[in-house]
Amino acid sequence: MTDTDSAAGSGRRRGRNETEEERADRMWTELIQEVRVAQMGVQILFAFLLTVVFTPKYDDLSDTDRTIYLITVVLGAVTTGALIGPVSLHRIVSGRRIKPQAVRWASRLTVLGLVLLLATTASSLLLILRVATHDGFVPYLVAAVVAWYLLCWFGIPLWTRHRHTSR
Repeated sequence: MTDTDSAAGSGRRRGRNETEEERADRMWTELIQEVRVAQMGVQILFAFLLTVVFTPKYDDLSDTDRTIYLITVVLGAVTTGALIGPVSLHRIVSGRRIKPQAVRWASRLTVLGLVLLLATTASSLLLILRVATHDGFVPYLVAAVVAWYLLCWFGIPLWTRHRHTSR
C-alpha cells in the first residue's frame, strides 16, 4: 500500500507534503512549461498574420474579409500579450516573496491567453476558409472546430477536475 493509498484510507489529506512556497515553485515551473507550448503556437500564427497584408492577395479581399483580418491581427496581438504576460510578471515580482500571488495572476493570464488564442484561431480559420472556398458552410465548419477546441481545452479538463478532485 502506498502513502497515497493509506492517506486516502485514513481520511488524511492526499497529495504532496509541501509548503506554500514549495507548491508555488512547483506550480510556477509547471505553468511556464504550459505557457511555452501556447506561446509557440500564438507566435507562429501571429507572425503569419502580420505578413498577409503584404501579399498581393490582400488587395483582392472583400471589405468583410479585411475586417475579419484586422480583428484577427488585433486578437493575435492581445493573445501574445496575455501569454507573454506571465514571464514579465515573474521578472518584475521576482525576489519580492510573493510567488503564490504571482502564480495565481500568471495562471489567470494564461487562461485568458488560451481563450484569446481560441478566438484568434477561430477568426483565422474563418478568414482562410472564406477566402479559400466562398461557401456558405464555412461558419458551420468554424463553429464545429471551436466546439472541438472548447471540448479539448476546457470541457475535458473541467470534467476531469470535477470527476477526480477529492472533496
